[in-house]
Amino acid sequence: MQPELFYLAHERFLADVEAVARRLETDSWRPDFLVGIGRGGLVPAAYLSHRTGIPMLSVDHSSGEPGFADELLAKLAAKMRAGLNILIVDDINDSGTTIAMLRDAIAAHGGIADRLRVAVLINNTRSRARADYWSEEIDRAEDKRWFVFPWEAVAPREELVSAAQEVPERLG
Repeated sequence: MQPELFYLAHERFLADVEAVARRLETDSWRPDFLVGIGRGGLVPAAYLSHRTGIPMLSVDHSSGEPGFADELLAKLAAKMRAGLNILIVDDINDSGTTIAMLRDAIAAHGGIADRLRVAVLINNTRSRARADYWSEEIDRAEDKRWFVFPWEAVAPREELVSAAQEVPERLG
């Protein structure tokens, strides 16, 4: 099945970052650090960091290197135990796999759930994991577009299609 590639314009991305920043600013909870999740969350986290003035850290999840992020997740858990709040930033909460894995891994290292929140640009209401802040919500049962964020737009079409097809239930 060929996915419907939906290219998000840079202006839309900027509006999404602004919407997330405003949601964050209206909440009494304030993060001490933003954590960009590699690859998709790195660019939104950098922009959100500049917009809010909140320092940014990063964790590479997308490389697939076993255990690579584990040390960093343990360090985040230690920061939480020391009383700091952490906001994970990613591009989309689609299936919820990434968010659930990160929450579980941080909890396994002794992270405190009340000190961890998640922000995404696009939130799937049917995801198995919860995001706390977002710009747009979709219902993946109805919306089958494969979102191509501005930083992904340079990838060859074949790579975008292949990535979309890795999880066929998202598409049809």
